[in-house]
Amino acid sequence: MVQKQGQRTQKGRIQAKKPDTERKSRKAAEDNEEEKKTPKSLDDYDPKMRQLILEEMRRSERRRRIFIVGFVLCAVLGFGAYILYYYNGKKGDDRSEVYASQLGNDSMNNATDSQGNSVYVATLTDEKGETVRKEVLDIYKKLYFMNNDLIGYIKIDDTNIDGPVVQGKDNDFYLSHDFEKKDDVAGCLFLDCACDIVKGNDNFIIYGHHLQSGRMFSKLGAYESKDYYEKHRFIRFDTIYEEGTYQVMYAFRSRVYDADQVVFKYYQFLDAQSEEEFYSAMEEMSRLAYYDTGVVAHYGDRLLTLSTCDYNEQNGRFVVVAKKID
Repeated sequence: MVQKQGQRTQKGRIQAKKPDTERKSRKAAEDNEEEKKTPKSLDDYDPKMRQLILEEMRRSERRRRIFIVGFVLCAVLGFGAYILYYYNGKKGDDRSEVYASQLGNDSMNNATDSQGNSVYVATLTDEKGETVRKEVLDIYKKLYFMNNDLIGYIKIDDTNIDGPVVQGKDNDFYLSHDFEKKDDVAGCLFLDCACDIVKGNDNFIIYGHHLQSGRMFSKLGAYESKDYYEKHRFIRFDTIYEEGTYQVMYAFRSRVYDADQVVFKYYQFLDAQSEEEFYSAMEEMSRLAYYDTGVVAHYGDRLLTLSTCDYNEQNGRFVVVAKKID
């Protein structure tokens, strides 16, 4: 009796599955019929729809071709820019080597002007009313002969900051011209036009571009790190009239401010009109500095400020200030 009931149960299960199998079969048949109705080629569409499809295909092909051309063009331009960037960087490095090779070249040491006077001598009247003569150091005479805008030479050991410093009639010309006065987006290191290397200033300010190629003052921002400072504490800056070694005091970020903003503007500090003004400027720089170097300047010390663009903010600047120790 139990066995028969089990058989009936199994039969019932088979019967229960049968409607489900029929539904699947009908669904497969319907899908097959729908697939037969789906167009297989353009010829299966009516003329109007076929025309719309063809137009869309042509538009897609045009977009594809434009994309390919644009991609290739971008690749070519990018590669060309890289080659130009590399070439300009290499050219700049080559010129730096040329300028360095002219240091101490005495081939033009006796050059004179049309009146027979040495082109290397500057005269000025001191505070006592006496005439003082300053002559270009022999080591820089050849470079000075190449460009009489030369005012000095700067070098920081174990860096690529190593080259001539010029001074123009304004602070614009040497932003886009090299030492030979040729057009060059890298420009040249130049002294603020308001400085006077013959009479001297409390603070010489030298500007240089911040470039991806690493030229000019591009590496100046490394002074943000005290470890870097520890390895590069000294700056050699000679004017064409006297040698000089400077020790770094401050490294900080600043910016170019609007004329009406009442704030410390490092780029306006060339000469202190009083002892109070001098120490006020030192206090402002110390407040901005990334770290304490332990180096302190006193009223009467000569300073050197190096300034370059900083892209952390609009009109940003990165600044390194050092004092003369020798």
